[in-house]
Amino acid sequence: MPNEVEKTPLYIKVHINDNVAIVVNDNGLSAGTIFPDGLTLIEDIPQAHKVALTDIKDGDPFIRYGEIVGYAIGDIKQGSWVHEGVTRMPTARALHELPIATKTPKPLPPLKGYTFEGYKNPDGSVGTRNLLGITMSVNCVSGVVEYVTKIIERDLLPKYPNVDGVVPLVHLYGCGVAIDAPAAIVPIRSIHNLTKNANFGGEVMVISLGCEKFQPERLLKGTDDTQAIKLVDEDDIVVLQDEQHHGFQSMVDHILRVAERHLKRLNSRKRETVPASELIVGMQCGGSDAFSGVTANPSIGFAADLLVRCGATVMFSEVTEVRDGVHLLTPRVVDEEVGKALINEMAWYDEYLETGKVDRSANTTPGNKKGGLNNIVEKAMGSIAKSGTSAIVEVLKPGQRPTKRGLIFAATPASDFVCGAQQVASGITVQVFTSGRGTPYGLAAVPVIKMASRNAIAERWFDLMDISAGDVALGKKTIEDIGWDLFKLILEVASGKKPWSDHWGLHNPLAIFNPAPIT
Repeated sequence: MPNEVEKTPLYIKVHINDNVAIVVNDNGLSAGTIFPDGLTLIEDIPQAHKVALTDIKDGDPFIRYGEIVGYAIGDIKQGSWVHEGVTRMPTARALHELPIATKTPKPLPPLKGYTFEGYKNPDGSVGTRNLLGITMSVNCVSGVVEYVTKIIERDLLPKYPNVDGVVPLVHLYGCGVAIDAPAAIVPIRSIHNLTKNANFGGEVMVISLGCEKFQPERLLKGTDDTQAIKLVDEDDIVVLQDEQHHGFQSMVDHILRVAERHLKRLNSRKRETVPASELIVGMQCGGSDAFSGVTANPSIGFAADLLVRCGATVMFSEVTEVRDGVHLLTPRVVDEEVGKALINEMAWYDEYLETGKVDRSANTTPGNKKGGLNNIVEKAMGSIAKSGTSAIVEVLKPGQRPTKRGLIFAATPASDFVCGAQQVASGITVQVFTSGRGTPYGLAAVPVIKMASRNAIAERWFDLMDISAGDVALGKKTIEDIGWDLFKLILEVASGKKPWSDHWGLHNPLAIFNPAPIT
């Protein structure tokens, strides 16, 4: 049975200047409901949707988070439902007018003594998992790689108990593409850097067809902003079209021989106590609702600040879910160079969307709208809460790896699967993923901790969501409470604890971002 707090009509007003608020109660509230402050609903309003706190005239702004998230279409009376049908979306802010490094936050006090049990790598990086990664130079070999992966899992992994698993890095790139187009740098860099993720322990094996445009040598060399990968053995590249292969079984046996050599080395590795500063954590959201920006995302923003205080690296991404809040981020960068890099990524994506004859409004999904998010502006204001309050020290192009520690913006599309793949390429070893609608999302290469924005979804999906921020909406816990809980859970998962997606083996395929033409 719901307690008295949950039965009381509740709304959340984020900022003192807001003229709209979101309804907290499960199943929404009916017309005639009176809130403790006397506000009376004049129509039914679903959970997470907005109520007008005052009379709002035609053309006047709706204000949430202290920011304009839309303009009224028609006169809106106090107590009305503010939904998509009565909202006109604001235009995007001009990028050339943004303030840069005008409010750079001072470093927060260092947080010492926090550790996790990780795997040290020869290049100095530290993994949270001990995995065999199998890289493909072209999608043509994906069927063979997936076939052999099943054999490795069935026949070889039981012999190597210290290896957590095998991950085929299946993607849709490699041939039938404009390999020398300027934008091809994105998928080439990304696949190269995926191969180097710290969770693969420096062990590299590549499966090639042989005739593809994206030859293994080019994959290993990477791009001008990457360091070439050096193989331990020339046999670490298996070319299926090689004349030594007579039939399918010959190819399979060759891959198994190479895989076993890598598994033997990986099996000798042990977890060691390392400082939390060795973590690279990705922050992402998907299936968002109006609670995401007031419960879950601010909570992981608080955890992000804790990680930065430990000296760790934290990445947030999703360009279209930053674009309408970028004016709140450019003042937080450490210097003008980082600020210009952030603006350049926004401008690049504006042009990319324009080329496709769409704009940022195409981002918002039916589920987002059903969850109370009227448009991308409102969604972005909640999304950037994942960044916490620390200074932004670096901006990465898609698939780039960080050169600094601290809070980093890693430019990616907002698609869950593309963002996830690109963050793995940029080096994350743990990901935190918030959701208001619920998602079974997971990644094979890195553990994914899923946080619910509402207790209702956490309770219904009790064996899919790892932690809930729903008590923040009810006033039972603070953002700081949930942030600390998440921070400790990150350390546990980095040390080997399985989140639900790993428990069930729910791993989405990699979706490498390829803005270059397909021929």
